Amino acid sequence: MTNNRTMFDDFRPTANWSNLRLRADMLRRLREYFDSRGFLEVETPVLSAGTVIDRHLDPFRTDISPLPLGEGPGVRADGSGQWPVVSGQCETASGKSPVPSPQPPVPRLWLQTSPEFHMKRLLAAGAGAIYQVARVFRQGELGPLHNPEFTLVEWYRPGDGLDEGMQLTSELCEAMLERGPAERMSYREAFERYVGLDPHAADAATLAAAVEKFGIQPPATLAREDRDGWLDLLMVERVQPRLGFDRPVLLFDYPAGQAALARVRPGNPPVAERFELFVAGVELANGYHELLDPDELRMRNARTNAQRLADGKPPLPEENRLLAAMRSGLPSSVGVALGFDRLVMLAAGAKTIAEVMAFPFDLA
Repeated sequence: MTNNRTMFDDFRPTANWSNLRLRADMLRRLREYFDSRGFLEVETPVLSAGTVIDRHLDPFRTDISPLPLGEGPGVRADGSGQWPVVSGQCETASGKSPVPSPQPPVPRLWLQTSPEFHMKRLLAAGAGAIYQVARVFRQGELGPLHNPEFTLVEWYRPGDGLDEGMQLTSELCEAMLERGPAERMSYREAFERYVGLDPHAADAATLAAAVEKFGIQPPATLAREDRDGWLDLLMVERVQPRLGFDRPVLLFDYPAGQAALARVRPGNPPVAERFELFVAGVELANGYHELLDPDELRMRNARTNAQRLADGKPPLPEENRLLAAMRSGLPSSVGVALGFDRLVMLAAGAKTIAEVMAFPFDLA
């Protein structure tokens, strides 16, 4: 940990060598797990013009600076043209002579909060079962279980439904942590057991009353009518701390308003085909039976940006290449994202992820 360090020894890692060796071994075993099941390991960009639009995830932004005057434009990766970012002049496509050009807008890129968009583009192009060990970035996430830069393991397998996705996740957890197969519990069952109400039927006022009953202090920014916000607060403060101690728990069938990029299954009530894995009160993985409808994604993106604006956050770009991939035909699949740092923390018996990574944010 970084406490009690001096200027003479703050170059040292926060993890001890035993934990760093464990981390390396778990990374090797994780790759063996997926490789043995026919998954292809892929790598996708960390910087992209698109980013996942989520109410609670805030990406880091970067702008590409114009090239110094006189150096000429850079060639695109496919060799077909150039980035038009030279101040005052721009070469023709043939490269023979400069032509006057107004100063163009500076391209804006985002550090990815998840490799989801790119991996789905690979699925639409025919990749089959794929996985990735990715470095991802999220603003405002710093604490015992959070670091603004962290390692995310994400995988997709075409043809899987919710049941197969949960089974694969349980098997991976058992292989990596040796805590037995995961118990399955519906979101409704968890709330009825630990909160004493049906989360699909309760209105915002009922949920707010439950928060008060349990002595939970709501954030000042939580609006009285924000039903999903009250559900999230009860989940974090009342339900999650009680999950996954006897054995891992897979929570499934979330409220439709919390679908993110998962399908919504019609019914009474409709539910999001989404699940999360919890071990010893720690959220370890999040999985979706993936949404395939690009028009529905457009509507969700617009709705999420409206929520971000109401929360005082900037909107995120709604146009992206994932929409084109979905229009071309995204195969039915389940996708899962797992926090690798938390996985190692649980295996090591550590209290914080800083104990299992070399250099957390404050020592980077």
